[in-house]
Amino acid sequence: MNVRIAMSVLSAALVLATPLPAHAGTPRLAWELKDTGVTARFRGLAPVSGDVVWAAGTGGTVLRTVDGGRTWQNVSPPGTAELQFRDVEAFDAHRAVVLSIGEGTDGRVYRTEDGGRTWAETFRNDEPRAFYDCVAFFDRRHGLAMSDPVDGRFRIAATDDGGRSWRVLPPDGMPDALPGEAGFAASGQCLVTAGGRDAWIATGGAERSRVFHSTDRGRTWTVADTPIPAGDPAKGVFALA
Repeated sequence: MNVRIAMSVLSAALVLATPLPAHAGTPRLAWELKDTGVTARFRGLAPVSGDVVWAAGTGGTVLRTVDGGRTWQNVSPPGTAELQFRDVEAFDAHRAVVLSIGEGTDGRVYRTEDGGRTWAETFRNDEPRAFYDCVAFFDRRHGLAMSDPVDGRFRIAATDDGGRSWRVLPPDGMPDALPGEAGFAASGQCLVTAGGRDAWIATGGAERSRVFHSTDRGRTWTVADTPIPAGDPAKGVFALA
């Protein structure tokens, strides 16, 4: 959903939690601001471990840290300065997938296998009415990307090879969308997975806010209403976890 929402992480800096001594002898956490060297607004964050984290944002920006956030490397894909990366999914210090949002061909997926030194564009949306909001993986091989409705149903793309290739799934197993219903492309949290086969989609913008659930990696879905306020393009379920 192309709605402007003030949900960005710090523009030119990221925050690092560090332990400080406490009176009782137990450490307490404090936040330390770290300059990233860029002015992007970050919307996607993918922690892999205590040392490795990937971040993605506006201006085609992708950052990576391998020292727990003390320093950040700019590993942005070349030629993407006009894109907005709203979601990043990382597998380790070397392999990650980023999703750019936007109408038509602005919706893309890029993948790196060498820590961001090189990137491959592995998906480019060719449906002008589609607007991809978020991406999520079940494991290192299987993942989904979700688009706002096309012809009255949410559109799902799937990968079985870690994001190297994608295919759009048939819409038959997807319930009809409500008028105005869409996902919020705010921080990559409108689509989440659990285990090896379960996926959930959060929606808003319609008369009711809803959550869709799949138990077969996106082939078929059920949907349930939620009590979260709705009835406005900027209301609904913003994030799942």
